[in-house]
Amino acid sequence: MAVAFSIREANKRDLERVIWINRTVLPENYPSFYFNIHLNNFPKAFLVAEIGDKIVGYIMCRVEQGELLTKPGVIGRKGHIVSLAVLPEARRKGIGTTLINKALDAMYREYRADEYYLEVRVSNTPAINLYKKLNFKIIRIIPGYYLDGEDAYLMARSAP
Repeated sequence: MAVAFSIREANKRDLERVIWINRTVLPENYPSFYFNIHLNNFPKAFLVAEIGDKIVGYIMCRVEQGELLTKPGVIGRKGHIVSLAVLPEARRKGIGTTLINKALDAMYREYRADEYYLEVRVSNTPAINLYKKLNFKIIRIIPGYYLDGEDAYLMARSAP
């Protein structure tokens, strides 16, 4: 049986739960002010997933100006998936995919992103497979990207 979940824009009241999910699920944690900055600057691309009235996941994004990874030499707007997390008990229900798709759409519609990119641990095979399914391509390896020294794949795809 499919589990019903909903996706909505995050608000200030959600940040305590979002930060708790970040600290519970991910090895990389950000200070509280970092979440506030993203919520204030890119509210349409900071989304939460709920089952019932309980937040079970989030995606936090921003849009930057710079050389496009998918079109070297071209300057444009780059939508950056900064952080994505779904609680273990809520995984494999389509929540991560839906969060990503809705965030990509918001970065394109609201912030005029020309492409999207993210970093992912080279050992995180489930996430890499999900991103590939969503047409992200590995651009390069970033050596020692994470605090524990693990490398990251830099992955990107063009916006519509």
